[in-house]
Amino acid sequence: MTDKVRKTIEKIKPMLEADGGSVELLNVDEKSGIVKVRLTGACGCCPHAAMTLKGVVERMIKEDVPEVKEVVVG
Repeated sequence: MTDKVRKTIEKIKPMLEADGGSVELLNVDEKSGIVKVRLTGACGCCPHAAMTLKGVVERMIKEDVPEVKEVVVG
């Protein structure tokens, strides 16, 4: 599961980098299905970071890796 999540994050990064931000994988808990990430660059301090996390990062990861239940900032 961790490798699948990593691959999806690599697909997401160019979209965030276009706006000066990025995302970094911190942890994948395979038992609970919770993925922890860190939003960096412009995404780390953007007022829309929560929307980016849920609307882009979490949505895309869940589409590619259905075992993921939630993506949180760690």
